Amino acid sequence: TFVYLVNYLLTHKCFCPTDLIPVISNNFVNPDTIFANNQMSLQDIEIYGFDYDYTLAFYSSHLHTLIFNIARDILIDEHRYPEGLKEYDYMPNFVIRGLHYDVQKALLMKIDAFHYIQLGTVYRGLNPVPEKEVIAMYEGSHVPLEIMSDFYGKSSQGHTMKQFMDIFSLPEMTLLSCVNDYFMKHNIDYEPVHLYKDVKEAIGDVHVRGIMYRAVEADIEKYICYGEQTHAVLRKLSKNGKKMFLITNSPFDFVDRGMNYIVGKDWRDLFDVVIVQADKPGFFNDRRKPFRRVTDKGVLLWDRIHHLEKGQIYKQGNLYEFLRLTGWRGSKVLYFGDHIYSDLADLTLKHGWRTGAIIPELRKEIKIMNTEEYVHTMTWLQALTALLEQMQVHQDPASQTVIQQWINEREEMRLRTKDIFNAQFGSLFRTYHNPTYFSRRLSRFADIYMASLSCLLNYDLQHTFYPRRTPLQHESPIWPEQTSTGAMNIPFQSHRTTTGSE
Repeated sequence: TFVYLVNYLLTHKCFCPTDLIPVISNNFVNPDTIFANNQMSLQDIEIYGFDYDYTLAFYSSHLHTLIFNIARDILIDEHRYPEGLKEYDYMPNFVIRGLHYDVQKALLMKIDAFHYIQLGTVYRGLNPVPEKEVIAMYEGSHVPLEIMSDFYGKSSQGHTMKQFMDIFSLPEMTLLSCVNDYFMKHNIDYEPVHLYKDVKEAIGDVHVRGIMYRAVEADIEKYICYGEQTHAVLRKLSKNGKKMFLITNSPFDFVDRGMNYIVGKDWRDLFDVVIVQADKPGFFNDRRKPFRRVTDKGVLLWDRIHHLEKGQIYKQGNLYEFLRLTGWRGSKVLYFGDHIYSDLADLTLKHGWRTGAIIPELRKEIKIMNTEEYVHTMTWLQALTALLEQMQVHQDPASQTVIQQWINEREEMRLRTKDIFNAQFGSLFRTYHNPTYFSRRLSRFADIYMASLSCLLNYDLQHTFYPRRTPLQHESPIWPEQTSTGAMNIPFQSHRTTTGSE
């Protein structure tokens, strides 16, 4: 194709074709880089806060299988769903985080930053929905604002879309898809809204009833990935005189057992404040819930809380009371969490804290982006796009024939790059050339983001993170490409700047 392209352009004396062919990069992105959406200096950070699940503690794939199996059995045993659902097992590579689910239509899909559905990523059950059918149902591929999920990704107050932002939501999406698939295969008439609510309730019961917590505590080595690097991060911060606190929705016994395994029995000595069962995101908005002290044996005490003391455990409470008791306000506080809405959104929008998102999927996606196949595919895809943009003015039949060939090849390559990441839904961060809805929220609510807390070990605590100045559409790209500054400080061959995933 390249040789034919060059000959065609030279024959038609259009311009030098090499002007449109990007140089194939042989640089790579370090998966341990911390990426900046907003300039932030660690020199200004005095207090570090953490969520627990998927921030301090990382779980093996066994946990999602456990959640799926328990919730599936709850549907069968307590909601009288068909026994045939036991034929379905958890599929770890079926869904990705950040997808939207149309509750009334029972459709799972990926939506971009402009509310457009990525055609080819709409699934009913375990099967893709044809593009023509999707366009007919939505009168196009745009999802109006009034039916999108609410601020926290929920389907409420007339919103018919639910966005799944939590890593724990992967088994929930998979279970929804499997039950939908079973009903359709067996021609069972069902109400999609009831199905969604039943699955949501069953998944919730796995947590609320403590089933998951007890299972993890009973076999902690199976479910929790050993956190030697997490421990190293906490020690580093402590040795540098930083204050640290923990705010989690998980119960104390569960957190204590996990932190004993990850850090050691003295883990509480590292934290100045520990808050469990905080009920985020309500914790950040509801001023009515006071803190309550919890003993090591889980007994709730009734005394009024005048100080948040080191070594004590507190339950519930609210952020406004937390700010009053600690005085930890504004940009001297950096809080890490994996849930962009529940952990980070209110903190950055309402309280001016700095925020760090933990995105475990980053490591896998960056490794894919560093492959020769991906680099060459993206380079040629960008070249084809530039050619189409420049050559579309030629209306003669010969030119139009070539242009149509390029359009077809470009579409094939776009599908191929999607499948590299996930055969059904593609990349977490891109819908073809546009950012995903997930990416848009990530860039708004997280000052920095990284694959895991261990990435902090690559930086000193005076480091300033600078976001790349990528040209706006109306700006000329006159400055040289740059990587995140942190990437340049970490030995890893060299560092590629391309961030487009699809």
